[in-house]
This record gives sequence, C-alpha cells and structure tokens, in this order.
Amino acid sequence: MSTFDYLRDPDEIYRRSFEIVRAETDLSRLPAELHEVAVRIVHACGVPDLVADLEWRGEPVAAGRAALARAAPVLADCRMVAEGIIRRRLPAANPVRCFVGDPEAAAGARRAGTTRSAAAVDLWRPHLDGALVAIGNAPTALFRLLEILGDAGTPRPAAILAFPVGFVGAAESKRALARLPEAPPFLTLHGRRGGSAAAAAALNAIAGSER
Repeated sequence: MSTFDYLRDPDEIYRRSFEIVRAETDLSRLPAELHEVAVRIVHACGVPDLVADLEWRGEPVAAGRAALARAAPVLADCRMVAEGIIRRRLPAANPVRCFVGDPEAAAGARRAGTTRSAAAVDLWRPHLDGALVAIGNAPTALFRLLEILGDAGTPRPAAILAFPVGFVGAAESKRALARLPEAPPFLTLHGRRGGSAAAAAALNAIAGSER
C-alpha cells in the first residue's frame, strides 16, 4: 500500500493536466492557430503566464506543417530537443538532425572560438532550405543562425521555433530574431525562459501530437 494519496491513472493525469492548463492559460491575445501550440508549451513548462511573452511572425504553424508534409528535416540545436520530438507524429518520417556531437562541430568551435552549439549550426547549411528549426538550449545557436541568414544566397528554413534559455544571451538572441528583416515565420518566447521541453512541445504540437 502506498504511503501517499496521489493520482495514478495515466489517462486521468493527462486529461486533468490539460483541463488545468486550459483553465489557467489566457490565450486571448494569440491567433487560433497558436492556441494548441501555446497549450503544449505551458504543459511542458508548467507556467501559464509565459503566453504573454510569446512573439511570432507570419504563420509558423502553417509553415511548419507544410514543411513536415514535404518531408523536410527538423534541425535541432541539442540532443534534448531532438529526443523530445515524438517521431511517430512526424507525417513523413522526417529526419531529425542534431550536429552538436559531431566531431566537426567541436573542431569548428575551436577554430572560431565559439560554442559547439554555434559551430553545429554551420553544419545545418546543406539541410537548411525549407527545414523546420527548433532551438531549445543555446543562445549562440540562434545568434549563429541569424548570422548565416544574413549572408546573401543562404537557403531559408520554413520556420524557426526559438526557445533558447538562460541568463547570458537568451533574451538578446530572441530580440535579434524579432528584429531581423524578412525573417522566416517564427515563434519565440521572449526573456530568459525557454528550454528544450518548450521547443520540443512546440514542434510536437505543430506535427499534430496528441500525446
């Protein structure tokens, strides 16, 4: 017999969790296409008031779904984002690529005097055209992506889900994205908050994940 009285039924935990999220989250400032994405992010992070800090451009949900339907790759900045993506929900068995552990990322970081996360973004170049980008950890990855997108002739991703987290560079990198002229469709969470769970939850919602 358990010492503690707590809910054990997984289906009921799931149902009640989203019931509480929807009751406590004000979605009124968001377009309808972002409602489910926001609900998933709140569920992943446990913070209903983060919705007030969401910013988007264009139609990131529609752009992301179209990219996935075309079998476009998902480019993740870290393994935690990659592992959080529910593969069975990807409509075209989309490849999920993360290069932060690639030896070339480590070598590139040493050459450039930067982080492996930023150097790994350079390895996205052959896969970037029409891809769905999910950044949930490193502000340097988002900054590097913005630098690359500023180069003439650089292929553009279909959409960017930008949730870098932390005390150094996170807020600044997301502000830079929001100010980027002609940025691809994006969804971001301003301030220091973010994280791999938020990025993966956003992507799973775009893919149509139910669980």
